[in-house]
Amino acid sequence: MSHVVITGASSGFGEASALGFAKLGHSLFLGARRVDRLREVARACLEAGAREAEVHELDVRGKKSIDEFCAACGTPDILLNNAGLALGRDPVSSMKDEDLVGMVETNVIGLVRVTRALLPRMIAAKRGHIINLGSYAARGVYEGGAVYAATKHSVRVISETLRLELSGTNIRVTEMDPGMAETEFSIVRLGDESKAKKVYEGWEPLTAADVADAILWVATRPPHVNVSEVVMTATAQASLTKVHKG
Repeated sequence: MSHVVITGASSGFGEASALGFAKLGHSLFLGARRVDRLREVARACLEAGAREAEVHELDVRGKKSIDEFCAACGTPDILLNNAGLALGRDPVSSMKDEDLVGMVETNVIGLVRVTRALLPRMIAAKRGHIINLGSYAARGVYEGGAVYAATKHSVRVISETLRLELSGTNIRVTEMDPGMAETEFSIVRLGDESKAKKVYEGWEPLTAADVADAILWVATRPPHVNVSEVVMTATAQASLTKVHKG
């Protein structure tokens, strides 16, 4: 069985993926800022069949937090870089500086720091799979999403570069680019649960379980098979800005 390390595992895609890997009997090392919530996820994972489910506080915006997390987590067979967020829908001319810094530090710098810390062990072990949570926003642009989309374009570039740099190491790299999914994502972004619910009214978006199913599928391919990219949307979502409601 594999040792699976997941960042941002307290909710959404991270939580759903942890439960999916647990059902396959893997051991889990889970990180997030909300440790109480993370412990609940770990308990559910053990009940679902995980061989182990350890938790460790992790704030990917802080290098010290990342270093402590990575020092404790061992050598991953699978690293799911899931921690990420979007903040606000303001145009570039008026976006808040804290939103700008928050997205770049979380979605880009944090992902690179976690990966950089764990790669030497994975290379020495001559095995592993890095799965980076990107976004459908990596495939285009939209008003009010300049910096968020830029961070996810960065995840795409980082993933593509890692595939080149890790050629010959037996380490696989996958980029997951889901479209709109009903998780805590919109609540965090908009800061209001009622506004978030309106985003999904009148149509059926992806769920965290849908995305986790795809993550588990790519992670369980034979070792000689690397699924480089997965782009998935709800049937109702035709583009970044076009969703059919009715």
